[in-house]
Amino acid sequence: MSVEAVMTAKVKSKKLKTEYFAFGFDLALTLTPSILLFSALLLVGCNDQQSSVPPRPQVSMPPEARKAELLNLLERKFENPAAHFELGQMYHAEGLWAKADYRYRVTLGFDPAHAEAKAAMVKLLLDSGDSAKSKIFADNYMIGASSSATQSLRLAMAFHKQKLDEYALDSYQQAFSLAPDSASVNKEMGLYYLDKDDKVLAKEYLIRSFNLDPNQPDVAGELGRLGVEVKIPGRTERTAEESRETPGL
Repeated sequence: MSVEAVMTAKVKSKKLKTEYFAFGFDLALTLTPSILLFSALLLVGCNDQQSSVPPRPQVSMPPEARKAELLNLLERKFENPAAHFELGQMYHAEGLWAKADYRYRVTLGFDPAHAEAKAAMVKLLLDSGDSAKSKIFADNYMIGASSSATQSLRLAMAFHKQKLDEYALDSYQQAFSLAPDSASVNKEMGLYYLDKDDKVLAKEYLIRSFNLDPNQPDVAGELGRLGVEVKIPGRTERTAEESRETPGL
């Protein structure tokens, strides 16, 4: 890469950071056409490699070292929603509300469909004491996903991960109403109720999921632990074949 190209890239990155700090947009307005257009323009040309972040090492890295690693990554390429989100999670855990808020907003600016950032923003507002605004954001996000079972399910799983049970259940039910015959939706609802120790409803949804798609060993395993006997397709045939090949059977 030429010196001129390197300098151009640095100027572009600095300009992006300046625009985000100055912009200060309200996330509740991210559904408006102008901001969606702004986000779409930023996403043009981005690929999976550009949005990736270095994996956490197997040996736990000190938080400050990980922050430095992510900040260095963003210095090279600012438009990386995954890195911004991870930083937001770290600041959130430390109670640094303003820093976490900024990172979540930038994440959603670059990736408006980032369900985990949406759920994290709702949790951040709740944790920082603004429960009314937290509810407004959650409602807006659910409305935004209301035409897509896939987006509703992703949002439900993100709310579930943040332990926002009320919003998680509402989103799961929204996904189910849109796609009642989806094995994935029924599976995740079953796992949600299993996590809440409601074995009756967990069993009901997991059985539905397995009947819709029997090729789910993980669902079969959960049902087995719930005392439900299931038959995985091909298991009998494989067992018989193995028996013919094993002496003495």
